[in-house]
Amino acid sequence: MSDQFRAIVINKDASGTKASLTTLDDSQLMEGDVTVAVSHSTLNFKDGLAITGSAPIARKLPMVGGIDLAGSVIESSDARYNKGDLVIVNGFGLSETHFGGYAEHARVKADWLVRLPKEFTPAQAMAIGTAGYTAMLSVLALEDAGLKPSGGPVLVTGAAGGVGSVAISLLSTLGYKVIASTGRPQEADYLKQLGASEIIDRAGLSGDAKPLGKERWAGAVDSVGSKTLANVLASTQYGGVVAACGLAQGMDLPSSVAPFILRGVALAGIESVYCPMPRRVRAWEHLAMNLDRDKLERTIVRAKLADVLTLAPQIVKGQVRGRVVVDVSK
Repeated sequence: MSDQFRAIVINKDASGTKASLTTLDDSQLMEGDVTVAVSHSTLNFKDGLAITGSAPIARKLPMVGGIDLAGSVIESSDARYNKGDLVIVNGFGLSETHFGGYAEHARVKADWLVRLPKEFTPAQAMAIGTAGYTAMLSVLALEDAGLKPSGGPVLVTGAAGGVGSVAISLLSTLGYKVIASTGRPQEADYLKQLGASEIIDRAGLSGDAKPLGKERWAGAVDSVGSKTLANVLASTQYGGVVAACGLAQGMDLPSSVAPFILRGVALAGIESVYCPMPRRVRAWEHLAMNLDRDKLERTIVRAKLADVLTLAPQIVKGQVRGRVVVDVSK
């Protein structure tokens, strides 16, 4: 195998952040114990921010983009991994401080690797990616807090996006009634196919929030943040729980303590980049058990490596539905 490979590299000049498809070689890879032949990656909202420079995701430049990767081990100095082993990496600073998955080769630390569950192909694992893995962490947080399907419906915001699509599929498979919030009414049929029982317009959640509203859901998975999260909290039932995992609307939280001290609502923060390995593995095990493969297939948009440059601005604008699977070899 040639030591030269294609990669999408993010850099910056006087005109701003630029990302381009170029050629690198193995000598330019960063330090690590394991070299992986990357077969697939994906496109998350965070990837879109990095590629477009809409947020300072890449903290070292030049940087190879892509916060997820799946592939096979080429070379390993760690006894836990051998040539040919199928592995995945989500986060751990990929595309931020360490070269990521938008390259045909990656060198990473062995401690970052998760073995590919036998239930998934590399492409399916990347259809899940950080977005789906984050959705699973969110569902686990709801259940760890005591939420059960009998407790009431669960709201999913940003429903047509990556986190939302997988969250709806997981929750409906587990027996929950799912309310999907979206600003794209044309996606109603898609969301119902994934398992949503009710579709609501995100406009009703995106304005200024009252301290408390009508109790409407027992739990929620929110990838939007800001005023949307404040409204979600205000309408969560007594003793309910909300998993906050994103900031598509903003990083602020213009809320009050009322949901917490008057209704006993719990707010669970979901962090996926440096999530401890035991919980990370638990999430992937639950994905293997509970994620409907047919529903996953409905979420997939297939892309070549060069397509990332076109799709990145679209995902930042909320114009990409579901999960983008990037075939890095094409």
